[in-house]
Amino acid sequence: MEKWSLMTIAVLLGLTVRWTVSLGSYSGAGKPPMYGDYEAQRHWQEVTYNLPIKQWYFNTSDNNLLYWGLDYPPLTAYHSLLCAYVAKLINPDWIALHTSQGYESQSHKLFMRATVFVADLLIYIPAVVLYCSCLKETSTKKKASALCILLYPGLILIDHGHFQYPLSLGFALWGILFLSHDWDLLGSVAFCLALNYKQMELYHSAPFFCYLLGKCFKKGLRGKGLILLIKLGGTVVASFAVCWLPFCADVEQIVQVLRRLFPIDRGLFEACDKVANIWCSLSVLIKIKNILSPQTQLKLSFAVTFLSLLPTCIKLTLEPSLRGFKFALASCALSFFLFSFQVHEKSILLVSIPVCLIINEIPFMATWFLLVSTFSMLPLLLKDGLLFVYTVTTLAFLSACVTSFSIFDKTSAEDLQLKWFSLFIKGYVSWFKSFPKIVKKLFLLSVTVMGTLTLLSAAMTPPQRFPDLFPLAVSTISCLHFLFFLLYFNIVILWDSKSSRSQKKMS
Repeated sequence: MEKWSLMTIAVLLGLTVRWTVSLGSYSGAGKPPMYGDYEAQRHWQEVTYNLPIKQWYFNTSDNNLLYWGLDYPPLTAYHSLLCAYVAKLINPDWIALHTSQGYESQSHKLFMRATVFVADLLIYIPAVVLYCSCLKETSTKKKASALCILLYPGLILIDHGHFQYPLSLGFALWGILFLSHDWDLLGSVAFCLALNYKQMELYHSAPFFCYLLGKCFKKGLRGKGLILLIKLGGTVVASFAVCWLPFCADVEQIVQVLRRLFPIDRGLFEACDKVANIWCSLSVLIKIKNILSPQTQLKLSFAVTFLSLLPTCIKLTLEPSLRGFKFALASCALSFFLFSFQVHEKSILLVSIPVCLIINEIPFMATWFLLVSTFSMLPLLLKDGLLFVYTVTTLAFLSACVTSFSIFDKTSAEDLQLKWFSLFIKGYVSWFKSFPKIVKKLFLLSVTVMGTLTLLSAAMTPPQRFPDLFPLAVSTISCLHFLFFLLYFNIVILWDSKSSRSQKKMS
């Protein structure tokens, strides 16, 4: 009972923060002609309710794709249609074809906020609570993990401030939860739902695939492993078939949906967005988009992303373990974010959620990463008028982590999961013995730089010659952090020996 009461307090606090944030402004409010992501979600309800399925992804007189055309997989469209049916019952004007574009009212804002809140309550939060409840920790640590995950400011600000739905991340969490209980088929279904809600879940696809393939190899491909492989393949095909069924009658429909999901002609990144990945950061020095064609950019990003994923994927396939799987989710998603094609600022959430899941294992590094991930979205948050909420939620999250995990006491090589790497490298690099002290100083320097840049971005007008000075500084500094964390995650994964895992099981 005590365990559940502590968890209930954590959940209620997380819900309170979410609802408080949602009462503020939203992305694009009162800013024609596009109005922002809030209008995108409302417009998809308008389109899916008023038009036949065969027109959802096509440019027609009733569906101008340049005005927030659907560019997510079918499950997002079905969710929009479900919300539209509810909206129609309350006020048909909210989804009236054409005339509802840019609709703004307090009642509609409350409705849209409620739809995100319901998605949180039904999908995302139960997965977090069950995941934390199943941790092999004390009840206090379980509560601490749940509290810190639910207070992670990045997801709160994007879902309830900027206006997005947490469903793809929620489904992915259910997939991780099912796999942790060896319910591999259910885990595959959950991840297929995540992938069919948002195509960015491809960031997590390699670890899911390699972990399950590794389990099949471990069981033996001439016996139980082959049976499992066939079951998994059938489950994935069936899940996709159900999601895409309304589009399967016409090949042109499928091709058009895929074109909308993967817009190759748009290039490596949007010029107006300052994403904290390698391509945007390099553009300060090298104008890659002007030098290479979109097709060449695609091939380059694919090659670099694939090579950065390879070591982790090979290790996970040969030695499948839940711990390795969770770290691989963070590492592979970060590789996708740093090197892949058409990355958005919000995509860092696909890295942050796996990092949230290992906050009990590496509290210091996880807290640091999650702070940086929220900071990397600062230009977007400032555009949405979320500076005050960003500051408050970030400080609340940091306070929760410091109080719950005593993160500054968790910087030894063993606490950072670097014990075996440190034993290997100490013979070659003498200063590595003082790495715990160095990493504390780096953290304090990092927080100082992020705080200073936040103040400058909010209070100062950049020089006319360099109007993007502060956003570029935020993205470049965040990118340098992410490269450091990518190296760190890969070291933890590759130096994770069987002996270290066996020692943990004994303890």
